[in-house]
Amino acid sequence: MVTRSTGLLLLVLLSLSGAGCAVIGGIFKAGVWVGGLGVILVLVIVAFAVIKMRR
Repeated sequence: MVTRSTGLLLLVLLSLSGAGCAVIGGIFKAGVWVGGLGVILVLVIVAFAVIKMRR
């Protein structure tokens, strides 16, 4: 049998782990955006350099 305190402890642990997953998911989403913007920025700089070298 599960006592009341054990059930409450399991409920608290599940709620904390769910919130932690949401935070980690948000961090990874932000990382994807930053990485994507970084790649675009590098491509723009390379294209700018190529255009300047051809002139």
